[in-house]
Order: sequence, then C-alpha cells, then structure tokens
Amino acid sequence: SSGINAEYGDIAKAFGAGADFVMLGGMFAGHDEGDGEVIEKDGQKFVKFYGMSSSTAMQKHSGGVANYRTSEGKTVLIPYRGSINTTIQDILGGVRSCCTYVGAVKLKELPKRTTFVRVTRQLNEVYGKASINKTD
Repeated sequence: SSGINAEYGDIAKAFGAGADFVMLGGMFAGHDEGDGEVIEKDGQKFVKFYGMSSSTAMQKHSGGVANYRTSEGKTVLIPYRGSINTTIQDILGGVRSCCTYVGAVKLKELPKRTTFVRVTRQLNEVYGKASINKTD
C-alpha cells in the first residue's frame, strides 16, 4: 500500500485488496515514540514531520540533496498526539473487526474473503439531518 492512509479502515482495505504491508508513517507521526521535534505554536503542540524524500531528511541523513537528485517530499507541522498506544489499539481493532465481518480467521485469509462494492451514495440520513428528540 502507498502510505496515504487517512483512516484506520484504510489499513484493513489494503490488506483485503492483497497488500503484503501497509506504510503508516503519517499515521504514526506526532506521537511520543517518534523522533520528531516538538514545537509549541500559539499555545498548541506540534511535531515536525517530513517524508524520507524531503530535503529535510536528506540534509539530516545524507548531508544534503545530492546533485543528481531532487527533493520530492515535504516538511510539515502536525498536531502532537501523545502516546502511540491508542493509535495502535485502533489499528488492531479495525483489522480485527474487518476479519470478523468477512469471516477471516487469519490475516492472510482476508484477501480471499473480501469483496469490494462501489458505493455512490455516502450520506447517512439517519444521523445526518434527523432531528434529535430529547426525553427528560
């Protein structure tokens, strides 16, 4: 999988589609266990995050961008996220739930049991515009 995982469910989808591994750098970034520099800005904590093809990474690990290369990645500030434990539990819980839904006992069974369906209507009207009736 390419590493552009926005949600925990994307990991299960990648394995369901047959991926052998899923790159999670962006999902793991911003946690205490990472090596990112914590920066405080306007009273909020951020972590400097950069891709390994960025000029920041090449400067840090190789002494700069070589003449025959170009920088492809970015350096950005992302919100500080604390310990990685909750993120790991959410990832594992999502994959376990997916395996349960499709009847896969082992992760390697997931691609054989997964069927993808194109969904064109994504509005859930039950929770979207429904009014909430309060009972006191």
